[in-house]
Amino acid sequence: MSIVKWEKQENVAVLTMTNGENRHNPAFSTAMKAAFDEMMADTDVHALVLVSDDPKNWSLGVDVMWMMERFQAKDMEAVSQWLYEMNQVFRFLIMCPFPSIAAITGHAFGNGAMLAGACDFRFMRSDKGYMCLPEVDLNIQFAPSMIQWMKKAMPYHLFIDMKWSGRRVGAAELEKHNVLIKTCDGIESTIQEAIRFGKQFHKPRKTLLEMKKRTYKHITDAMENEDPRYLDPPVFMLTP
Repeated sequence: MSIVKWEKQENVAVLTMTNGENRHNPAFSTAMKAAFDEMMADTDVHALVLVSDDPKNWSLGVDVMWMMERFQAKDMEAVSQWLYEMNQVFRFLIMCPFPSIAAITGHAFGNGAMLAGACDFRFMRSDKGYMCLPEVDLNIQFAPSMIQWMKKAMPYHLFIDMKWSGRRVGAAELEKHNVLIKTCDGIESTIQEAIRFGKQFHKPRKTLLEMKKRTYKHITDAMENEDPRYLDPPVFMLTP
C-alpha cells in the first residue's frame, strides 16, 4: 500500500496521504520527506495542500503498534531517530517557502492534530471528523516545540482545554475559534476550497522563507535547543 502521492494543480502541490488511518511511523516520515524534496525541486510550486484519501480519517497520529514493538524490544534508538524524522516533517510544513494548508476531511487525532497544526492554514469538513489531543489519557507528553507551534494554530485557552481534557472538537467549534479558515460541506468541497485558497499565492519563495524564519524563530529554537533532551532518549513520550 502506498503512503503518499502528490500532484500539481497550477501552482499548488496537492499531497495526498493514502494509507488509511495515515499513522505516523518511519515509512510515513520517509515518504513525506521524499515528497517534500520533489516539491522543493519544482520552482513552480507556491502552495501545498495536505489531504487524505480515506473517507473517515485524515490522520490518527502515531503508529502505536510500531511504537510499542520498539519499546518492548528496548530499541530506544529507533524510536528516537524516528521522532527526529517526524520533527523534520513538522518543520517542513512550518518552514516551507510557501503556505502549507491542511484540508481536514476526517479525524485528526494526536500527532495527526499536530500535523494539521504545523500547517499555516486549515480547512475542515463540517459534517464528519474531529480534532483531538488524547495524550492526557495515554500518559504521553508533548515535546516543547509542539506546544509552541500549536499556539500559532489555535488560541492558547483552547489548546489548554484540548490538552487537559482530551475531548473531541468538531469543525464548528474550531471555526468559531479561528483555527480554520473555513468549514466546508463534504470531502470534495473541503479539498477544492483549500486548493482554491492555495492558488492565490504566487509569492517569492525567498521572501516568504525569510518571513517564516523571523516569525517562527521561537519554534525552530525549541526544536533545536529544547526538544533533544526529550527525544534522545525519547523520555517525553511517556509520563515518568
